[in-house]
Amino acid sequence: MPSPNETLVRVRAFSLNRGEVLDLAARADGAAVGWDFAGVATTGERVVGVVRGGAWAELVAVPASQLAVVPDGVSDAEAATLPTAGLTALRSLELGGFLLGKRVLVTGARGGVGGYAVQLAALGGASVTALVRNVETSVPGAARVIDRIADEFDLVVDAVGGETFAAAIEHVAPGGLVVNLATGSPDEVVSFRAARFDRAPGARIYTLNLFDELPRMDAAKSLGRLADLLAQRRLTAPVALEAPWQELDHAIDTLLNRWIGGKAVLHVG
Repeated sequence: MPSPNETLVRVRAFSLNRGEVLDLAARADGAAVGWDFAGVATTGERVVGVVRGGAWAELVAVPASQLAVVPDGVSDAEAATLPTAGLTALRSLELGGFLLGKRVLVTGARGGVGGYAVQLAALGGASVTALVRNVETSVPGAARVIDRIADEFDLVVDAVGGETFAAAIEHVAPGGLVVNLATGSPDEVVSFRAARFDRAPGARIYTLNLFDELPRMDAAKSLGRLADLLAQRRLTAPVALEAPWQELDHAIDTLLNRWIGGKAVLHVG
């Protein structure tokens, strides 16, 4: 049963995140897993939300502070891509401050977080560069698409980690910010030329984990803003795979092997 500050939601779709999938091996059998979902609340409203565990289910109890109404015209699959990817992208850009005219680099720009970060930064008036493996790939919202970092940037949203994170540190502008969202391996060592970072006085590195950030942001309001942008078609949801929940194993393999860019969404029921 939900607590007084929670809403019970019947899940209709959930999306996969690389972090939660990689975390599965450390979870006990029968543990409640899954972060992102879209469904129908007991009030009858279509909603989207995020939880620390339990979204991969038919029913989930959600704090009202982590839930928003889904507008007409937004599908369950589109809504289900929003919580972790959309909120992480939005929070990363908020940390960078006023974006108008700023040079923004997004690494891993074909992924869920990266795709939303590019589009949101462009909506904020930034000049956005998308870093991808294949420069033949189109990235909605990007002014440029590159496969190697060469210029300086006022804000870097790094959704890759490793050598890419190191390169981003070396190319941050004075007073700029690198927001790091990913690490390829817990044992990964990141090295960069100190002089390349020292030449950018006032530059900072911020390590972001969404669940640590939720108390610092109005998640319900932010989710609502993102859902409205989807309804207005000012944002495009990065749905790359849709399947029934019974194909979870295939969706996990697809995600871990990077066979798709964007988000895998599974439908329940």
